[in-house]
Amino acid sequence: MKLKEIAHSRTGDKGNISNVSVIVYEMGDYEKVKKSITAERVKEFFQEIVKGDVIRYELPKIGALNFVMDNALGGGVTRSLSLDRHGKSLSSALMDMEIVL
Repeated sequence: MKLKEIAHSRTGDKGNISNVSVIVYEMGDYEKVKKSITAERVKEFFQEIVKGDVIRYELPKIGALNFVMDNALGGGVTRSLSLDRHGKSLSSALMDMEIVL
């Protein structure tokens, strides 16, 4: 199944760092998502974009995971010539990740 079937996402960016959250719709799915969506898996998923570390923060009381991805935006919005270097597009891409529960 696609991650978007059981979760939604929010995102932000600051300089060359993208911050992507995964928030489950139902709290009962949090542990399953936590096991499936690791920092390593997110780094691999975005291997062509993210050139730095990916750190995962767990927020169990709100059923969320937060991924901070360093060196992920081609130098940042104001430094890149790319049309879309905002971190916002990364959340949509992550929601298309296949997961097995």
